[in-house]
Amino acid sequence: MATVELRFSALPEHVRTARLVAAAVARRAGVDEAVLDEVRLAVGEACTRAVGLHQHVGITAPVKVSLIEEEKQFSIEVGDEAPHATPGAGAPGAAADAEAEEDEMGLAVISGLVDDVEVTAGEDGGLIRMTWPTAPAVLPPV
Repeated sequence: MATVELRFSALPEHVRTARLVAAAVARRAGVDEAVLDEVRLAVGEACTRAVGLHQHVGITAPVKVSLIEEEKQFSIEVGDEAPHATPGAGAPGAAADAEAEEDEMGLAVISGLVDDVEVTAGEDGGLIRMTWPTAPAVLPPV
């Protein structure tokens, strides 16, 4: 199992780099070429969401991205350190409602792009894990 880890300052200009690295590693891992645009878009959405959460709360810790190549699948984990409200304990007000709606929209986009998505969130941060199948490596004839 090979893993590439990427950490970047929670700034929007670094999201593009994360997208490019994710697509390159996914290609090398054997993710189907037809799916690479979806990988790029999903990673961009997840990283943009993490950057927004960090900036909203004022967290200076980096956004973490792990690119994990396993035997028959490739996974990308995007983690943030922003505290997430537990269900039923949300902050009242229009600003909190707008933020929650934007967050749900981002997660809906990711879910539309990736068949296998897991989202976990708590007081210590959140994690989005996205998984794609890989094709076995085909070695050229000798």
